[in-house]
Amino acid sequence: MRLFLLLIALFAVATSLSARPNAARPNAARPNAARPNIIVVMPDDMGYGDTGATGNTVVRTPNLDRLASESAELTDFYVSPVCSPTRACLMTGRYNYRTRCIDTFKGRSMMDPEEVTIAEVLGGAGYATGIFGKWHLGDNYPMRPNDQGFDESLIHRGGGLAQPSEPIENKRRYTDPILFHNGREVQAKGYCTDIYFDAAIEFMEASKEEGKPFFVYLPPNAPHGPYHDVPEDLLKYYQSTDLTPVLAGNETEKHKDTVARVFAMVENIDQNMGKLDAYLKESGQMENTIVLFFTDNGPNTMRFVGPFRSMKAQVHEGGIRTMFWARWPERLEAGTKSDRIAAHIDVMPTLLDAAGASAPENLKLDGRSILPLLEGQADEWADRNLFLQSHRGNEPVQFHHFAVRQQDWKLVRGTGFGTEEIKEQKPFELYRIGEDPGETKNLAKENPEKVAELKKAYQAWFKDVSSTRKDNYAPPRIVIGDDEETVTDLSIQDWRVQPGAQGWGDGGEWQVQSVNEGPYTASVRWENPIGERDVVLKIGDELYAGSLEEGASQVTFSEVTLPRGNTTVSVDVGGKIGKDELLRFVTFERK
Repeated sequence: MRLFLLLIALFAVATSLSARPNAARPNAARPNAARPNIIVVMPDDMGYGDTGATGNTVVRTPNLDRLASESAELTDFYVSPVCSPTRACLMTGRYNYRTRCIDTFKGRSMMDPEEVTIAEVLGGAGYATGIFGKWHLGDNYPMRPNDQGFDESLIHRGGGLAQPSEPIENKRRYTDPILFHNGREVQAKGYCTDIYFDAAIEFMEASKEEGKPFFVYLPPNAPHGPYHDVPEDLLKYYQSTDLTPVLAGNETEKHKDTVARVFAMVENIDQNMGKLDAYLKESGQMENTIVLFFTDNGPNTMRFVGPFRSMKAQVHEGGIRTMFWARWPERLEAGTKSDRIAAHIDVMPTLLDAAGASAPENLKLDGRSILPLLEGQADEWADRNLFLQSHRGNEPVQFHHFAVRQQDWKLVRGTGFGTEEIKEQKPFELYRIGEDPGETKNLAKENPEKVAELKKAYQAWFKDVSSTRKDNYAPPRIVIGDDEETVTDLSIQDWRVQPGAQGWGDGGEWQVQSVNEGPYTASVRWENPIGERDVVLKIGDELYAGSLEEGASQVTFSEVTLPRGNTTVSVDVGGKIGKDELLRFVTFERK
């Protein structure tokens, strides 16, 4: 009888605790509780103002608006001005300047393979891990998603479809694209965003059947440009709709058409979010699944961004501020909001906290778990500094295109993302963001002490992140000849061009590491024929001479060897290279 009464008493206590959503962390209080599934959705170049929930009166996003209403929300959440840096921060919980990923192309967007990713940690804790969409942290071994902790990977290469790293045969398609499944080229069927979500749902179902919690990273490349291939039915709707309220003053026909195409892609994302929710409900996984939704940077055109200013690649609020919605019905109360500042570096520690997983003890994380904020527990939340900086170039430059955000203050200097050095001496700007989210009143002159304080904090941060490892900003080397990747495509996404070269550059070299001398068959490929040319393949000090025949777009070299260790690969082509005659790939196939 006493045992029976004791069991009743214990049950009453447990029921009381479970009725209080913020009473205790479930991993501590309920060690046998099922770990949550995790889904992170991060569209590419979608802006803060691209949903009805954030004030857009034109775009149709009923599923995202419902997600917002069902979520806990951080209202002051930050990402980098451009995509690769955000992705490196998200994957590692560390500032991207620690990871060798500092830009989006020219060999500057490859993440060091020694970095520990959230997929590696969650995989080690028993999660099934999958990515579906855009990786943009390295196309070759050992930097691919499957090399960095993902069990399942369906991605495009480089920064997007219709970029030089895609297979030539794809011909810039978003519909029926050529993708890469676990490192192997596959011909997919359908619109790219639909493909990613369908594959993710299939992976979730397989994980459920195996009895494993899943971590799904869903970063579609939409609505990133180019805008030539978007869902036709949705495009017709937005082309016939008055877009004036969201055009940010630019009412040219070209801008209207671009925004219509972006919104067609955004609504397609929303439709897929509805499909995802339907699956979670039907499969009985809605309650214990975390869904995070935010974007990788500001919008890719000047359009509605709520109360903020600017767009992608800028360090004013419109370029680095995003919505952040977190739905977890079992744990988080819908409608909970926090204005405490947070950023992409916080996602990894937050999800590890939620999953009851731990990062390696010697791993220095820059982020912190923001789970208490999502639970409405901000009473003891200490102020902090967040640092956002990105610009072109092989190395970051101190005080060039950066922002420092404290809870009440923001120091910003927008010297231009597109320049490698500071070309124009722009002033430092200081704002009280809570009172002035549009950054309209520069308070720097009235508050020199605060400017000095934030500049000093920035300098300490810059010195710290820049000294993370030896040759901190040298790119990681692509490994050639490993059994994990016997065919290596070197694309101009990852070559290093001469200083001052514009765009992708008309010549460059790849920094590689050979682990097998070969022999290899090597091919040099262009998108289209460029006429008769002498072609020299250079591997370190070794030269292989060939010729490109009229009407051909490929030169093949047989019996090529690579010296073991670090070396370089480059190509010399006779005659002047035109703008549309850029080399696309050098491919090594181990025999």
